[in-house]
Amino acid sequence: MTNLSIFGTAAIEGNPLTEEKVGEIISESDRPAYQENPEIEIANLKKAYDFIKSLKNTEKPFNLEEDLIKEVHTLVTINAKYELNNPGRYRNHKVQVGDQRHGGMHTPPKCLEDVQKLMKEYVKWINSGELQETDTPIRAALAHYYLGLIHPFGDGNGRTARLIEALIMQNGGIRYVPVMLSNYYYRNIDDYFRAFSNSIRSKEHDVTPFIEFVLDGCIESSREIKDRITYFIRKFSLRDYYSNLKQNRHITQRQYDLLITLLDYDKAFALSDLFNLPRFGILYRTVSERTARRDLVRLKDMELLINDQGAAAKLNWRVLG
Repeated sequence: MTNLSIFGTAAIEGNPLTEEKVGEIISESDRPAYQENPEIEIANLKKAYDFIKSLKNTEKPFNLEEDLIKEVHTLVTINAKYELNNPGRYRNHKVQVGDQRHGGMHTPPKCLEDVQKLMKEYVKWINSGELQETDTPIRAALAHYYLGLIHPFGDGNGRTARLIEALIMQNGGIRYVPVMLSNYYYRNIDDYFRAFSNSIRSKEHDVTPFIEFVLDGCIESSREIKDRITYFIRKFSLRDYYSNLKQNRHITQRQYDLLITLLDYDKAFALSDLFNLPRFGILYRTVSERTARRDLVRLKDMELLINDQGAAAKLNWRVLG
């Protein structure tokens, strides 16, 4: 899940690396000294996510400190080549945020003194009793939004804001949703920027559009987690069920091996695939087409396989109900 989060939060900011390449960088135990920003950004994000995971809050409620925000920003941007950015230090120059396609440009405070004052008030407010008593996802979304609004650093503000959001959720007892939200934001990137812009443009300073967007992301992420858990429970249950059928000689070893293979091949397949695809070929290269067809008929009669449009069969994931 963290891989998807790192890919998503980097891609939001325009990182061009594919999800596969991001996974390769994250999995490297002995990381080389990367020279280009895209690779540096991914390696930095891996360190940043590892860092916030290590911060297990022993005191309730969790307080957010300026030094912690600066440390996260340092991890996000260290060694990267960004103009006018100093890792862990507030900016002292003008920046603009947004674009016309998503609601227009926003100009955050321009000078260091204003940024410093706003950040002190931001931390004081986010740690206030009122916010501590607010539901964790809402408090985290507010921390995300207002850190992005102040835009205190020269670069890396969006990534830092999303990490701070994840940190507050994590320390509010929410375990898996925080690392999935950035991928949700990326999948719905236009809505993400639009929700931010609509909140900024509100004459009543109403942040409801952004809060609603984040909460929708929490709901969808929770459903995705539920679906993944259900998938693995079903997969392990089917594996045990197939094993029991084999032990009681209701299916042959080859039929059992086919079913086990299909647990990792969740697609419909044709009879010819049993001979032509490498994953099946090892099972059927020495048998006749008639035997292969008989296996499929047998497994369908037992409802272990079901018919599929234009194909021979596919695995019946709901044979156990």
